[in-house]
Amino acid sequence: MIRTFMIAATSTVFFSLSPTVFGQQSDHGTAEQAKAMLLKAEAAVKADETKAISMFNSGEGGFRDRDLYVFCANMSDGKIVAQGNPNAKQQLGQDQRTLKDSAGKAFGVELFAAGKKPEGQITKVSYLFVRPGSDTKPVPKESLVTRAGDLVCGVGYYK
Repeated sequence: MIRTFMIAATSTVFFSLSPTVFGQQSDHGTAEQAKAMLLKAEAAVKADETKAISMFNSGEGGFRDRDLYVFCANMSDGKIVAQGNPNAKQQLGQDQRTLKDSAGKAFGVELFAAGKKPEGQITKVSYLFVRPGSDTKPVPKESLVTRAGDLVCGVGYYK
C-alpha cells in the first residue's frame, strides 16, 4: 500500500514538473546545437548548394533557431552568399574578409581562413556581434566554421 502510494506520488510530481522543467528551452542556442546545425548545413550544401543557400537565407528547414543561424561565403572571392541573421542581411555580397567587430578585430579574415582547412575540420572563431532580435549592442560570439564544397560556412552561438 505504501509502496503504491509512493510510486503514485512520485509519478504525479514528476509528470506535473516535467512540462515546466523539461519543456523549457533557453532563448539562446548552445555550442552543441550550433555544431549540429553546422553539420546539417554542410550536408545540405553537398546535396544541393543553390537550395541550401536559399534555405540558409530564409531560415527554412531548421536553419534559423532562436539566435542560431547559418552564414556562408564563396571560397573563390570571399563574397557572402548566405546570412541567416535578419539583422545582418546587408552583408550579402560583401567580402567576408573585410568584416571587423566593434572592437576592431578582423574576424572575417579568420572565418575565411577556416574555409581553407580540409573539409570536415571545424574551427572556432571568437568575436563581438549583434544577437538577432536584440538591440544593437554587440556581445561575445563564438562561431564554428568549416568548408562545405566551395563555401566556407559557419554557425555561431552567443555567450
